[in-house]
Amino acid sequence: MRRLGTAVRVAAIGLLAPIYFVAGKLGLKLAFVHTSISPVWPAAGISVAALLLLGVEIWPAIFIGAFLVNLTTAGSVATSLGIAAGNTLEAVAAVYLLNRFARGRYAFDRTQDILKFAFLAGGLSACIGAIIGVTSLSLGGFAQWAHYRAMLWTWWQGDAIGVIVVTPLLVLWSGAPRPRWNLDQFAEAAGLLSLLVTVSLVIFGGLFASIVRDEPVEFLCIPFLIWAAFRFGQREAATALSVLAAIAIWGTMRGDGPFVRPSLNESLLLLQAFMGVVVVMTLVLAAEVAERKRSMEKIQEMALSDPLTGLANYRRLVDVIDSEMKRFGRTGRSFCVLLLDLDGLKKINDTYGHVTGSRALCRLADILRVHCRGTDLAARYGGDEFAVVMPESEDDGATRATRRIVEHVARDSEKPPISVSIGAAVFPRDGVTISELLEAADRALYSKKNKARTAVAG
Repeated sequence: MRRLGTAVRVAAIGLLAPIYFVAGKLGLKLAFVHTSISPVWPAAGISVAALLLLGVEIWPAIFIGAFLVNLTTAGSVATSLGIAAGNTLEAVAAVYLLNRFARGRYAFDRTQDILKFAFLAGGLSACIGAIIGVTSLSLGGFAQWAHYRAMLWTWWQGDAIGVIVVTPLLVLWSGAPRPRWNLDQFAEAAGLLSLLVTVSLVIFGGLFASIVRDEPVEFLCIPFLIWAAFRFGQREAATALSVLAAIAIWGTMRGDGPFVRPSLNESLLLLQAFMGVVVVMTLVLAAEVAERKRSMEKIQEMALSDPLTGLANYRRLVDVIDSEMKRFGRTGRSFCVLLLDLDGLKKINDTYGHVTGSRALCRLADILRVHCRGTDLAARYGGDEFAVVMPESEDDGATRATRRIVEHVARDSEKPPISVSIGAAVFPRDGVTISELLEAADRALYSKKNKARTAVAG
């Protein structure tokens, strides 16, 4: 935000303050223990997410929004200022602690960081707003000291669960690019959402009330949250949790569900405690699944890539050539394979050392990575040899690619200078098996190298 300048900060503050105000007003519609204290406070989660994503420089938006919420609800200017200060300090403290100990906006990527988030932002930081807020109301004469403990508990739990439920939803959906689903995934997601809503209505909405009334059925929602965590990911799991929370609050307010008590405030507090446990459990499970997927992808990438150059390795090269051969059987379109040899690598190693020789290999790999077509596969064939598979190409395409690579190698200004020899083979003209095709490219390569040596000797 500092880099973007004052105008952007002002615009962000101007947008966030009314959002906080509306969220705060909606939360206070569920205030029963005091007109300024609600067991459901999504504004706390919005404020922490906003400061995590946009920077703590926009804290005035939280202060302004909180001040207006309380000034237009109950209390005086002084108490409204005190509550606004507490809400702002709570969000700033949460973001500081998360940035310091839980990787900030990336806190939901790992299990240990999610647990730190729940404790630091949902537990510890929420105490700040609760203590300052309830104390401000009591000192101002708008709340009785005899009810201090009950008000403090309600305030803290509303802020804590607001952070635990809302912050992950906003932060996760603002992150990396959204995954692209196919039709089967869309159908599965729609089925999951429909079943989750139905089960949530059964548990909390009074659907089939005559059957499930007074039964401990709240656990029935857990399999669907596990489904979201395993089959989709952290964003979708956070979304499922938000849907469940919204239906649960609505149903509990109507007098339905397992957490209904004579006091609406007590009912909501019990529900919020349940939601806090379920949210942390589901986010941890989703993070574990995501970590496992990342580990498997990394292992697969390592199995198919060359550790020095980062290009595909021999195994991946063979797989792609085999796929192109099968595609030829369907389409009849030929492809070519270039085999490249880095000239004089032994001399570079002997003169400059193996570190420089490895760097020379990486220089050639970088040129192939940048200047080959997007459809081509560049691979390290072994030692000082590389290969490029060029789909739907024949002699003309091989000639153009060879010229392009040689020119870019010649332009490389890094020392020592390098050069490359290239041979090409076209499928199926030069070979109908993988070994025949690679041997044909190898013969073409060394034919060119021998001609070059002869020309130099002459």
